[in-house]
Amino acid sequence: MSHRVRWLAGACISTLAAALLATAGTFVTPQRPAPGGKAGTGIAVGAYLHYGSPGVERMQGLSRWLGGAELRAGHTYLPGDTWANIEGAPDSLRSWARWRKAKANRLFVLNVPMLEGNETGAPDDQVAELLRSGAEGEYDHHFERLAKRLVALGVPDTVIVLGWEMNGFNYTHRCRPDPESWKRYWQRIVAAMRSVEGQRFRFDFAPNRGGDAIAWTRCYPGDDVVDIIGMDSYDQPPGHTFAEQVTQPYGLQQQVDFAKAHGKRISYPEWGLFRNGDNPEYVRRMLAWIAKHKPLYHSITDYCPHGVWQCGQNPRSGRVFREFLSKKGRGRP
Repeated sequence: MSHRVRWLAGACISTLAAALLATAGTFVTPQRPAPGGKAGTGIAVGAYLHYGSPGVERMQGLSRWLGGAELRAGHTYLPGDTWANIEGAPDSLRSWARWRKAKANRLFVLNVPMLEGNETGAPDDQVAELLRSGAEGEYDHHFERLAKRLVALGVPDTVIVLGWEMNGFNYTHRCRPDPESWKRYWQRIVAAMRSVEGQRFRFDFAPNRGGDAIAWTRCYPGDDVVDIIGMDSYDQPPGHTFAEQVTQPYGLQQQVDFAKAHGKRISYPEWGLFRNGDNPEYVRRMLAWIAKHKPLYHSITDYCPHGVWQCGQNPRSGRVFREFLSKKGRGRP
């Protein structure tokens, strides 16, 4: 999904719905996983609420809406407009770092673009040239600076969702124009960030669900430079039903199987509603899928049209989400 659109997440906050809080119908929801366990165990639940400091503040509101349920995954994005921002210049990183350090069992998940001008619509030949430059080490210093900044902020264990949705058509950091250079570039970025003393980063390879512009398996850069196999999976084609989203080529089942074959955990950095509107069946089945396959973390994209809390357009889906994840269960306050 477009990072530019994510910056508009706050536009839906005025529609935070009393209607959502008051919905009283009953849905059959999948069985929730057993709570408890040692700190840091189980699936870390999160949501993308805003790219900057307001996202940190809204984590508390979402937790209250969920009856006090713990949100352990804090998720944000670095802007891909300039190298300075990709190096971690936004002041909001300090707010996210404070949130992460407040509890030992939290995860900080940071989407990191691989190239500046990431949403400028660069043509394939230009992208290929940029990827080749990256593969030759021209941009290593930008990622070393980012790594040093994260370590200095006290978040050396950040989950880095690097070059997300690389199998798509839109981002400048897309893979299709030159898959071999893309993979070498990823390898160089990981090496640059891992060279920084004190780092404990985990790197999350997170394509779009489905084939999109290129099979995401063709972009996989290797087990030694990937820690997590993620997937961004919205309620949209390809896959008109959830069953099709599971079984389609390069879909949810293939992600699980690929991760198992490579000895990796899975994640869902982005998921949510989209083309099919307020679709509680999708939310119910996605949550059941997550409960069954136990990703390291999942993060719903919570603004219109995707969300369930900040977006009043999806009250039925919001009720399913709340009933399933509420600390007290079944939507009770």
